[in-house]
Amino acid sequence: MGLSVATVSRGVSRLEERLGARLFNRTSRKLALTAFGRTIAESASRIYRDAEEVEGAARELSARPRGLIRLAVPMSFGLRWVTPLLPEFFRAYPEVSIDLHLSDATVDVVGQGFDAALRIAVSLDPSLVARRLCQVSRFIVAAPSYLERHGRPKHPRDLNGGDCLGYAYRARSDVWRLANAAGDEAVITPSGRLRVTNADALVPTVLAGLAIAELPEFIASEYLRDGRMEAILTDWTLTKGGLYFVTPEARVRPAKVEVLADFLADRLSKPAWRWPR
Repeated sequence: MGLSVATVSRGVSRLEERLGARLFNRTSRKLALTAFGRTIAESASRIYRDAEEVEGAARELSARPRGLIRLAVPMSFGLRWVTPLLPEFFRAYPEVSIDLHLSDATVDVVGQGFDAALRIAVSLDPSLVARRLCQVSRFIVAAPSYLERHGRPKHPRDLNGGDCLGYAYRARSDVWRLANAAGDEAVITPSGRLRVTNADALVPTVLAGLAIAELPEFIASEYLRDGRMEAILTDWTLTKGGLYFVTPEARVRPAKVEVLADFLADRLSKPAWRWPR
C-alpha cells in the first residue's frame, strides 16, 4: 500500500485499542496473528469480498441500461405526449422499467426519491441538473362563440378578469404576464368561476364559449387547428418556458437514466404540437 512500517504500526495499535484485544503477537524478530486476530481477519476478508461484489454489480448496473426509473411528469403533458412514447422505449430497452408519477404539482426530485423528472418552467432549481428539450409556448384562447358574443379583445385591458379561468399550480402567483414588440407589459389576474389543478380541466368550459383561458401549446394546438378555439391578443406574447429533463446532481448518471434522457430529447426536441407549423 506504499505505507511506512511506522504508519502501519500506529494504525494496528489504534485498531487494537478500539477492539479491546491484541491482533498480533510482536517481537523484534517475529510477527504473528493472535487467535483473535485470525478470527477478525477471516470475517474482515469476507466483508471485503462482499463489498467488492456489490461495487462490481453497481458498476455493471450503472454502465448497462437496466433497472427501475422513478420518473415524475406533469399530468396533461405526460398523458398526451410521454405515455404514447413508452412502448417504443420499452422495446428498445427491455431491461428498464418506469414508475411514472403524473401530477401537475412540482415534486421534490431529491426529497421524494425520483431518478428524473420532466419540468415545464421558466426557471429551475439550481440544485438540479437540467437538459432543455424544447421551448413551450402558451396562448390565450377562446371559443368562436365567446368572441361572437363579447367581441375580440384588442388589448389585455379589454380582458374581463371574471371571464378568465385560473390555474392553481403556477410557480409564483396565478397571473398572466404579457408583453408586445414595443416593450409594453400587462398583467392579468384571472378570477373566473373555475380554478383548476390540471389545465385539461379548463377545456370544456372554454369550448362551451363561457370563458377565456391560458393554455400551453401542447394542449391548445389541437383545438386551434380544428377551429374550436382561437388564439387572441396574438400581438402580445406570454412568458415562454421550456421543457426540461432534470435529475439530482451526481457525478455519473446511471445508464438507464441516460438512455431515457437521450430518447426523450430525440422524440420531443421537435414537437408535433407546434402551432402554427
